[in-house]
Amino acid sequence: QVQLVESGGGLVQAGGSLRLSCAASGNILRFKAMGWYRQAPGKQRELVAVVSSGGSTNYADSVKGRFTISRDNAKNTVSLQMNSLKPEDTGVYYCNTSPPPHWGQGTQVTVSS
Repeated sequence: QVQLVESGGGLVQAGGSLRLSCAASGNILRFKAMGWYRQAPGKQRELVAVVSSGGSTNYADSVKGRFTISRDNAKNTVSLQMNSLKPEDTGVYYCNTSPPPHWGQGTQVTVSS
């Protein structure tokens, strides 16, 4: 069983930046992909960004050019650098592995206007 622990969330003004980190308890190389999802109040959880074991990345259209996902296989961590934050980026951000899926407990990101 893999444990994922997210950190780095908080309250920031629009236009600001945050860096989220996800620490895994085991070797993340066994997962083909790791990603970040978010869930805003009253909305479904949505994919924000994903990075493959080979380093390929994909982003939701809403965050392209503003967010950068990266993984450090040696440290078993995945990070999400978020710049030019907007109020609509507010939500709980979750770290995810695939396959099989594992989820962290989430970290709150709040962007004020």
